[in-house]
Amino acid sequence: MENYIVSARKYRPVTFSSVVGQSSLTNTLKNSISSGKLAHAYLFCGPRGVGKTTCARIFAKTINCLSPLANGDACEQCESCKAFNEQRSLNIHELDAASNNGIEAIRSLCEQVNIPPQIGKYKVYIIDEVHMLSTAAFNAFLKTLEEPPAHAIFILATTEKHKLLPTILSRCQIYDFNRMTVQDIIGHLEHVARQEGISYEPSALNVIAQKADGGMRDALSIFDQVATFCRGNITYSQTIADLNVLDYDYYFKIVDCFLTGNVPQLMIIYNEILSKGFDGSYFIGGLNSHLRDLLVSKDPSTVTLLETSDEIRQHYAEQAQRCPVKFLYDALRKCTDCDLNYKQSQNRRLLVELTLIEISQIGRGGETSSPQLTPA
Repeated sequence: MENYIVSARKYRPVTFSSVVGQSSLTNTLKNSISSGKLAHAYLFCGPRGVGKTTCARIFAKTINCLSPLANGDACEQCESCKAFNEQRSLNIHELDAASNNGIEAIRSLCEQVNIPPQIGKYKVYIIDEVHMLSTAAFNAFLKTLEEPPAHAIFILATTEKHKLLPTILSRCQIYDFNRMTVQDIIGHLEHVARQEGISYEPSALNVIAQKADGGMRDALSIFDQVATFCRGNITYSQTIADLNVLDYDYYFKIVDCFLTGNVPQLMIIYNEILSKGFDGSYFIGGLNSHLRDLLVSKDPSTVTLLETSDEIRQHYAEQAQRCPVKFLYDALRKCTDCDLNYKQSQNRRLLVELTLIEISQIGRGGETSSPQLTPA
């Protein structure tokens, strides 16, 4: 049986041009390489799974490439590039500070810094999760970081820049990586699906991209899971079932009930949602987001801000036209209050149900102090 490689590894970018969603940052790095203006220390910071370590490895390979291409990428053909791609290059050293955060690990690294490279011009030292280093390790690292040998370049990667000492920050060029947009993630998932011969529905990939919360690595991991569940044919219905995501249709139905004051139907829908295993806090948070998206959809110039498929965007725009702006504002306040009080509530189901009843009274123009429990 052939060894299986997860998509996050199999489709990991190997050149700057193949990095998704970080074009301004990769262009800056390519320009610094082509102009020969390399700093001795870089800090790559941003959320998980957005390409920090990947870009550090590509940078290390490119600055040692013996025949770089005109577009600034590595040639992939020279001995240095081949050694890097085959994971036998001696010019790149990686340290995981999460598990090697003591002073001994840093001292060992500092001792290696003085050894010049055998092939290529530079040795690159990548320290991942650098914020996990102990204070003693940071202090031992400062002098080497400030005045390393000409052949040494340090790349520090972290998800929590605020935890780093100011003395570390002042010695580095800082690059802030962006969270991936939903469209960037969908585009890359479509590419992977085509390469793997997997059929898909665009709305299903949109759900995966939303679930990934801006992280490409998370998106590819979820994609692999869903592709396995769907047996190579990714559909919207199977995706939401596998990922335990609440369908958009529930929120659209609930808002319709708000606008007609149909409280019994609200109770039935909410009970169905609970019976599917969804928590009340998850539901109220999703309803809050749905109301926000309806508010955004009120104006044709802002409907494009919705990171969703064209079909669902059209559904938002249609429902938004039936929702008065004041109703949306008041409903958002009610949901926000419910969300804030949810953890302290002794009867959480009742809290959510009362919130739904109050919003339905707002929707039909009634008073929230004396709600009607019969359909309008």
